[in-house]
Amino acid sequence: MEIEFEVAEKEVVVTKKGQTTIPVSLRKKYKIQEGTKLAVLDTKEGILLKPKKSIWDSVGAYSQYGSPAEMKKLLDKLREQDE
Repeated sequence: MEIEFEVAEKEVVVTKKGQTTIPVSLRKKYKIQEGTKLAVLDTKEGILLKPKKSIWDSVGAYSQYGSPAEMKKLLDKLREQDE
């Protein structure tokens, strides 16, 4: 896995508990809010923190195929055919 990145170096400090603060500009850019889960990856370049996707990130993913009402009608029709 090759990692491409722009160099936008920021400096953070690690506390004795191993905690650090992600700069606000990066939190805004990557939509990291309180409670956001991050994957911690060990790469050749160092540690990579990557926001994990939640189920809510998929909301609307298939909206181009029809409205919820249209999908319900189709599902009901398919269920009737199975009976």
